[in-house]
Amino acid sequence: MLKLAHWFDASWRLMRADRPIGSLLLGWPTLVALLIAGQGNPPLRVVVLFMLGVFVMRSAGCVINDFADRKFDGHVSRTQLRPLATGEMRPWQALLLFGVLLVIALLIVLQLNTQTILLSVGAVATATLYPFCKRFTQLPQVVLGIAYSFGILMAFTALDQGVPLAAWLLFAANVIWTIAYDTEYAMADRPDDLKIGVKSTAVLFGQYDKLAIALLQGMSLSLLAVLGYHLQFSWPYWAGLVIIIGLFMWQHHLIWYREPQRCFQAFLHNNNVGWVLALAVAVHYWF
Repeated sequence: MLKLAHWFDASWRLMRADRPIGSLLLGWPTLVALLIAGQGNPPLRVVVLFMLGVFVMRSAGCVINDFADRKFDGHVSRTQLRPLATGEMRPWQALLLFGVLLVIALLIVLQLNTQTILLSVGAVATATLYPFCKRFTQLPQVVLGIAYSFGILMAFTALDQGVPLAAWLLFAANVIWTIAYDTEYAMADRPDDLKIGVKSTAVLFGQYDKLAIALLQGMSLSLLAVLGYHLQFSWPYWAGLVIIIGLFMWQHHLIWYREPQRCFQAFLHNNNVGWVLALAVAVHYWF
């Protein structure tokens, strides 16, 4: 019984369920898409299915990420205590857990329509590919951004909206925002990544990392502005974008000296960007 409890605890940490930031960053844009596709009133059943899917797929992504990085995490100060790095879990156990999570995700998505099921195949493939991209490209954050944005397209198709221009605008804005905040995340690990040869946008951008993040955030905001204009959003949405500008400015204060811990805090701070955007869209529709 004690061994089973220890395995469950290690699996919980391997899924990063004790650190929900990834689920939040994946969940807020998906919720925004559901609000837009449902004109502010998406069916509760669909919202619940998507939020469950967000948790399960983010957990699966963390598991396959740690499987791919199992020989590297022990050399990175922030990740050296992860279950695969310490030997608490075996690689085959991680793959088994990954498979179980994919089966659960499949059961969830089967409750939706055919177009959404087909899109989910691309979502799974991209999420699985992402951790291995760190070996051969300096742009793994682009792949992560696409993986983290599939839920937006699926939200529209699940509500029988197809994939309209609004979906693509939100998709593109989210991909670019994800690249920005995951570059902040990668800045926290950059000294270790340079030693062990792991690639990232933080390594690629080098001394221009802060400028690149600012440009990416500006591009994301611009696309959100185009989205607001396209959908004729009212003042709460625009007020939300102004608040997000302030939140981005605070993140630049945090990363200014490139201190790893403060770069990680800037990454975490993006949860505020997500809920402010979701709230702004919700207020537009509800009031």
